[in-house]
Amino acid sequence: MTTALITGSTAGIGAAFARRLAADGHDLVLVARDTERLREQATELHDRHGIEAEVLTADLATDEGIEAVAARLGDRRNPVDLLVNNAGFGNKGRYLDVSMADELKMLKVHCEAVLRLTSAAAEAMRERGRGGVVNVASVAAFVPRGTYGASKAWVVQFTQGAAKDLAGSGVRLMALCPGFVRTEFHERAGMGTDNIPGWMWLDADKLVAAALADLARGKSVSIPDPRYKALMGLVKVMPRSLLGGVSSRTGRKYGPQ
Repeated sequence: MTTALITGSTAGIGAAFARRLAADGHDLVLVARDTERLREQATELHDRHGIEAEVLTADLATDEGIEAVAARLGDRRNPVDLLVNNAGFGNKGRYLDVSMADELKMLKVHCEAVLRLTSAAAEAMRERGRGGVVNVASVAAFVPRGTYGASKAWVVQFTQGAAKDLAGSGVRLMALCPGFVRTEFHERAGMGTDNIPGWMWLDADKLVAAALADLARGKSVSIPDPRYKALMGLVKVMPRSLLGGVSSRTGRKYGPQ
C-alpha cells in the first residue's frame, strides 16, 4: 500500500485528491492549518475506506510549517510515494492594491514551499527509483494576469524543468492547471463568482480523475478539461499585446468583486 501526502487537503481540490486516493486504497498524510478539520477528515476517510490517514498541521506560509512537511517527506522509514502540492490562495485586488506582506506570503506558499517540498520528496523518491509529484498550478499561468498568475507560471516552469532533469529516474512530476473549480477558494479570497458563466466551472472530483490519468501517462503539464484545452490553444496563437488586454478585461469581469 502506498502513501500520498496532500497539502491543503481539507477543502477543494485537495479534498478531492484525498477522497479519490483513499478510495483507491492509498494511505494518506493530510496537511493543512486547521487541526480539527484535519482530524475530522482523517477519521471520515479511515472509516469509509479503511486506510490510514496521518494528520500534519502546518502553515506553509512559515518556515516552520515548510520544514515540518519537508521532514515528513524525507522520512525514509515511512516513505511518501505521491506528493500533491495543492495549498494556495488568491489575494483580492490588483497589483499595488494588495499589501506587500500578502504578496510575499503568496510567493512563500506558491513558490518557495512548492520548491522545497518537491525537492524533499523527489530526492527520497529518486533513491527508491519511483514516485510522483503533482504541483497544482492554474490556467492563469498562461496569461499575463497579476501576481497570482505569475506565481502559478513559476510553478509550471519549475515543474516542467524538474521533470526533464529527473527523466528516467522513475520520478514523475506534473503541473496541474485547472480553470474555475467549485471550491472554497474564491469565497476565502473575497472574490465574487456570480458573474462567471456556468460552462467555465469544473467539478473537483472529475478534475482529479483526469489529473491522475495524465500523471499515469507521464504528462508534465495537465489541463484536464477539453474546454480549457481549447482556450489555452487560442492563447498560444494570440499576440501577447492583444492577450494582455483581453486578460485584463476578463479579470475585471470574472475576477475579484
